[in-house]
Amino acid sequence: MDWPAQLTLFEPLDFAAVAINLALWLIVGWRVEHPTAKRPSVSKIMAGYRREWMRQMITREPRIFDAQTVATLRQGTSFFASTSVIAIGGTLALMGNADSLANVAQDLTTEAQPRIVWEIKLLLVVFFLTNAFLKFAWSNRLFGYCSVVMAAVPNDPGHSDAIRMADKAAELNITAARSFNRGLRSVYFALASVAWLAGALPLIIGAIITLIVIWRREFASLSREILLKT
Repeated sequence: MDWPAQLTLFEPLDFAAVAINLALWLIVGWRVEHPTAKRPSVSKIMAGYRREWMRQMITREPRIFDAQTVATLRQGTSFFASTSVIAIGGTLALMGNADSLANVAQDLTTEAQPRIVWEIKLLLVVFFLTNAFLKFAWSNRLFGYCSVVMAAVPNDPGHSDAIRMADKAAELNITAARSFNRGLRSVYFALASVAWLAGALPLIIGAIITLIVIWRREFASLSREILLKT
């Protein structure tokens, strides 16, 4: 396949739209994980609660609540990982079905475009979904590591290793949550990327709306206000 020739089927606005989509995805992810001290994100605030959770676990006996909580978190990562795989399979199946692609083209635009154009557009969706799956799978594994370290935390707060092991479990928990959130953001932008099927401008609009949704949930949501209350 002559890729340079295939790329000439796209207009400059298409390349700009894809660049904007990817840039917004990277920018919002970086800002969520590296907020300012005066305006922390929900993810950053929750990291503090996760550390406090592990500290409180030291004296909790039995630790059934803690084990169930981690198990619930792992179930969430497993669900989204499985969903991502199903979505990837569905998208690849659509790419391999020329008739379905032709119907999509007919419904969304009056211009006759070759099949390769629609396949490339769907590849952007596959990219985000694949990244989401990898993040969810890694998050699931990290929560598993966390559960093992939690089991190794002494119940005696006076034990010399109690705080150190609890903090280690907390950092694993935080890292797992960070990977999970990255997976969610990839899913959000995968949905935005579907808008490219309708054109470059819808893709830009979809990416901006996705950015606003994520930004609001992390920096201007009611849940954030509740978490910040003393």
